[in-house]
Formats: sequence, C-alpha cells, structure tokens
Amino acid sequence: MRITLSVIKADVGGYVGHSAVHPQLVETIKEFVGEEVKKGILIDADVLVCGDDTAIVMTHTHGVDSEIVHGIAWRAFEKATEVAKKLKLYGAGQDLLSTAFSGNVKGMGPGVAEMEFEERPSEPVIVFFADKTAPSAWNLPLYEMFADPMVCAGLVIDPKMHDGFTFEVLDTYTGKAVKLSTPSELYELLALIGTVERYAIRSVWRNNDGEIAAVASTQRLSLIAGKYVGKDDPVMVVRAQAGFPAVGEILEPFARPWIVEGWMRGSHNGPLMPVSFKNATPTRFDGPPRVIAAGYQIAEGKLIGPRDLFDDPAFDKAREQAQLMADMLRRQGIFEPHRLPSEEMEYTTLPKILKKLEERFYELEAPRKAVEDPVEKHDID
Repeated sequence: MRITLSVIKADVGGYVGHSAVHPQLVETIKEFVGEEVKKGILIDADVLVCGDDTAIVMTHTHGVDSEIVHGIAWRAFEKATEVAKKLKLYGAGQDLLSTAFSGNVKGMGPGVAEMEFEERPSEPVIVFFADKTAPSAWNLPLYEMFADPMVCAGLVIDPKMHDGFTFEVLDTYTGKAVKLSTPSELYELLALIGTVERYAIRSVWRNNDGEIAAVASTQRLSLIAGKYVGKDDPVMVVRAQAGFPAVGEILEPFARPWIVEGWMRGSHNGPLMPVSFKNATPTRFDGPPRVIAAGYQIAEGKLIGPRDLFDDPAFDKAREQAQLMADMLRRQGIFEPHRLPSEEMEYTTLPKILKKLEERFYELEAPRKAVEDPVEKHDID
C-alpha cells in the first residue's frame, strides 16, 4: 500500500506564555481532523504537542504537497486560533502569516515534513517534534543516524545500508538545495551542515534503491515574515528498521545533548533536551529547548501509537547534562555565545534599538599606525 505521511505543525496560542498548549486547542484540532478521517479523506490522524506548538500527524493517499491535506491542517489551525483568541492565549495565531489559504501551507508559517512510500510488512516510524529551536537542530542527529557508523552500527552491519545515504541540504537564505551522497561526499556534507545558521537537512534517501528515509521541516519564520514572529520549532520523520537505522540507533544521538539556536525569543543558544510528552513544557528562560519522540507502527495507513520513546530513564543522564549546559550558558546572560551572533539577531528587535541610537554614533580619531621597531633584525642560526 502506497501512503503519504504528513506532519504539519503550528503555534496558534501559548498557555501560559510560550510554555504549553491549552487542552481546548488540542481537542478542537482533534475533532476537526477526526471528521476528515470519518469522511475517508484521511486514513488516520493524531495530534502531538511540544511546548506551545501543535503538530498534526496524518496518513493519506493524496501525495506530498496536497492542497486537500494542507487545507485540512490550515483550517484546523484556524479553528484552534479562534479558541485561542477567546481564551486570550499568548500569540494567538502567530504562525498563520496569511489570512487566507492559498493551496499549500509552505511559506505561510506552519512547518511541514512529508514523505510518500510503499508501506512495508512492518513500518515503524518516529516523529520528532522540537520546541524553542530552529530546523538546523536536526543536522547533527541526522548526520549521526545516517552517516556515522560509531552511532549507527547498521551502516557497517546491514548490507542494505552499505552504500550509504544521500542528504538533501537546503540553503535557507537562497531557497536552493544540493544533494550530497555519503560516505563519498561526507566532508562536503559536514562543511555545509555545520553552518547551522544557514543550512538545514531537508531529506535523506537510501542510496541502493532511492528509498526515502527521513524528512524534516525547514521553514524559518523570520525569513518568511522578515521579522521575528516566533521560533521555528521543527518536526522530523524518520523511518526505522529493515534497511534503515534501528529505533535505538535513531534515538542514540539524543543521549548526548548538543547546543542549538533558539531558546528565549529565538535569540539564544541552548542545549536540546530529550523529554517525555508530559515534560515537553519549557519554562526556564522559556526553555531549555525540548524535543519529544513519538513512535508509531503504521498498519494499512493506520497510526498505531504513539509510544513516548524518551519516557525512559536511559535518557536521564542526557537531561542532567542538558541542565548543566543550560547553567553554563545562562551564566553568560545577554552576552555571546549564549546570545546569538549579530547576523542572527537581525530579525529580532535589535535593529530597532540600533536605529534609535544611529544618530548618536560619532567618529573617533583614526588610530595611529604602529611605529616599526627600529631594532635591527638579525638572522638566528
């Protein structure tokens, strides 16, 4: 059976502040997409929450970029926005950058991760959902899942994975993408994805047969809106087992937290903390950034799950380390490297402050040239 798995997320109102989603919003979205399942337009649907963001997980046969499916998600978020406004929730409808749906939610605010595939005899998938961070947060774990044999033993042991994987990398500033095949172009891949403020992995494909392995949302709200309107809070879908990394290999990168951009006002670096569903409620300095992992088995298009894969004491150490990293970074206060560099601050309110001070800057006397040392230089034997 050939199906499409679509995950579309948006922030349509925070409760309280940016910390969580009000239950009424979740119920509103569930009821709306549930009706579309009853009509047979969707095969199945589920709703996930991370921080103040909501993601709709949908299976269907309409393919990627479907106007029907994207329209369902858009109208569901509109319904939830109406509720958010009645409850006076914070930032009601902030990710809906348009007042009218135009056939596709891409470029309109919501984040999107979709893939189409032939359902296998057993089809395990993991939906990752992060809050208070940017799409490039997925660069490091996707590299480790699909290109680092020290993390993913399957790259050495599983013959189906021996040929490696191809990564599609997006330049978020130009909108152009490039495909790089690993292991042959591993260093070129790392040269790009290590520049997290600009490049983000969009999809991963298996080399021996071209099968889709993973997709990630790459929308950056600030670049769409031209100003800071909220964090991007990305989603990612990864297929597991039988020619793809095992579930444990996919989760392993998250056992060691790393630094991502986002956190408070989208303007700070912080550790990405793997948490259970119930702890996906960032509060300390609106953070630290959180990520959940929802595991599903897909059976004839039906979503069996989700399993809360980070609800496991094996990730307690990662959470402790993330808190220590958060302490270290918070000690920096408003100073870099906790605060993002100036290039990444251009979509915040900082330009307004600089504009206000513009007329108060003045020229200083040009610094004198250094006087050349008059002492003769001698060759040293």
